[in-house]
Amino acid sequence: MRTVHFAAARRTPIGRLRGALSAVRPDDLAATVLRGLLDGLPGLDPARVDEVYWGAANQAGEDNRNVARMAVLLAGLPDSVPGATVNRLCASGLEAVTLAARTVAAGDADIVLAGGSESMSRAPFVLPRPDETLPHRMETADTRLGWRLVNPRMKELHGLLSMGETAEEVAARHGVSRERQDTFALRSHQRAAAARKNGHFDAELLPVTTPTARSSTRTRASARTPRTRSSAGSARCSARAAPSRRATRRR
Repeated sequence: MRTVHFAAARRTPIGRLRGALSAVRPDDLAATVLRGLLDGLPGLDPARVDEVYWGAANQAGEDNRNVARMAVLLAGLPDSVPGATVNRLCASGLEAVTLAARTVAAGDADIVLAGGSESMSRAPFVLPRPDETLPHRMETADTRLGWRLVNPRMKELHGLLSMGETAEEVAARHGVSRERQDTFALRSHQRAAAARKNGHFDAELLPVTTPTARSSTRTRASARTPRTRSSAGSARCSARAAPSRRATRRR
């Protein structure tokens, strides 16, 4: 197995639900990050990128089914660079980075770009296919809350949790009290806020031009911003060669 190095990292700010980044499509967010990452590595020929792995939990509407491939083309990379979208729900972006590192370590690639993007603000409503012929009414479903469309048999067989019940179930099944969970969450937000205040992420933040304002802004999300409802994109470059400066790892 080969040693894998994270050569560079870039990301957009994290926005609120229906906030400053809500006018930007998720594939455009991803393309912004890919382009910014490569612009920061002028010595790297984009044609040398072997693979792009991109995480996306929703994959509906503007995610275009394969947001990785769409982002590659929108970012102006050669069409010879492939892109594959990875879905592990909330861990999709992390799974993409893990997959990139594993691919390089196995010797199947030398340079891989990996990250993830999502926009819950722009997640579409969908029209489920009815069970009856010529139905008298149709209902829409909000793809931000995908549990509504989970097969009921999956819940029966595997005990899948409903939205809003996770903390209670963790407390009941694993003995981690709500107080301990809330304490951990608060400490995590406090550390993130302190890191932003101290400029820990300044080197990797990219400006995003919104379609409405047409002005580059470097909006920073507050510590109260819920990541599961944000618009954001991030990327890392995994490579075999040792980097000139090791990228700061995001928390």
